[in-house]
Amino acid sequence: MAKVISIANQKGGVGKTTTAINLSSSLAAAEKKTLLIDIDPQANSSSGLSISNHTPSVYEVLVDVEDIQNIIVNSYMPYLDILPSNINLVGAEIEMVDIPNREQILRNAIEAIKDNYDYIIIDCPPSLGLLTLNSLSASDSVLIPVQCEYFALEGLGQLLNTINIVKQHFNKNLSIEGVLLTMFDIRLRLSQQVAEEVRKYFGDKVFKTVIHRNVRISEAPSYGKPVILYDAISTGSQNYIALASELLERNSSGIGDN
Repeated sequence: MAKVISIANQKGGVGKTTTAINLSSSLAAAEKKTLLIDIDPQANSSSGLSISNHTPSVYEVLVDVEDIQNIIVNSYMPYLDILPSNINLVGAEIEMVDIPNREQILRNAIEAIKDNYDYIIIDCPPSLGLLTLNSLSASDSVLIPVQCEYFALEGLGQLLNTINIVKQHFNKNLSIEGVLLTMFDIRLRLSQQVAEEVRKYFGDKVFKTVIHRNVRISEAPSYGKPVILYDAISTGSQNYIALASELLERNSSGIGDN
């Protein structure tokens, strides 16, 4: 049965979608059956894997007009599928308000396909609204990307508070998979300071793997590819392969379940 991991941070520009695409692809490259769920109305995870304006999408699942199994798309990578998003998702939160148990819609949908995968990765929108609440309610754990820049820790308290609320009311088994340092620039003292601060705050929850600033990571989405296919020997590619390896190791040893 799949482990479901949400990648969440309500702060934009922290490498959340980049991590969703490249972690999913790296897990698939390790021959783990992986599903990437794009639940962000911007649909960048979908376009980053060459799937644009796909209809139907996750929107139809959330408003209960289509079965999840009919919408999942095979990517061009073996072992990697995607449940795509499109712009229709913008109105989903309003339409979901009157649906009973609206916080559990995605969780109930995922139950039908959990046995088909080893990992399900959910790319959350940069907000703490009903879409993110659905993602957290459906997940076993949360991976939190934190960029190595000024204000990095700003807003994290609010995210942690939301995680605690979800644990209390919707998903008592939700845990923090880990905190991922992104956009690390070895030349900048600021990056080192932020990394120290994050490690001080989160301790061993911080992944040893750090995602460095790398132009190849930024270029890959414009070609509709994860960085491991765009430039397999780049620093960015090696970083995400290392992250996937660390995540697999953590789960085999139970570290990610604490």
